[in-house]
Amino acid sequence: MTDIAITAASVVAGSNAVRDSGSAGETITAGQAVYRSSTTNKWMLADSDDATAEAKKATGIALNGAALNQPLTVLKSGDITIGATLTAGTAYYLSNTPGGICPVADVGSGEDVCLIGLAKSTSVLAVAIQSPGVTL
Repeated sequence: MTDIAITAASVVAGSNAVRDSGSAGETITAGQAVYRSSTTNKWMLADSDDATAEAKKATGIALNGAALNQPLTVLKSGDITIGATLTAGTAYYLSNTPGGICPVADVGSGEDVCLIGLAKSTSVLAVAIQSPGVTL
C-alpha cells in the first residue's frame, strides 16, 4: 500500500472546514486520519485493518501534531490543503498504516473501506468521510 506523503507543516484547513477538538490518545501528526475512542474519549490513529472495529472508521484529519494527552484539533469535513501531492479527481481512503491515507487503487484485500474524500486539485482534498462497513 502506498500512502500519500504528507508534509505536516503544510496541512491547513479550508474556510469551509468543520472542526472538532480534544486530547490525543497517542502521538499524532498533522495530516493523519483519526477517530475518537469511545473508551477514552481521546483521538487515536485510524487504521483500515485494525482489530478494533472502531479504529477502522476514521472520523477526521488531524490539523496539528500532538503527543499523548496534548490538545488536538481535527477537521471533520470540508477542504484541507493536505501537504501532499494528490491526483485531481481521485478518491482517497483510509489505509492499513495507522493514520495513513492512500488512493483508491491502493486499498487492499482484508481492509475495511473508509472514504476520506476526493481530490479537488493536486493539493486540496475535499473531506467527506464515509464508512459503509464493507470489508474487501
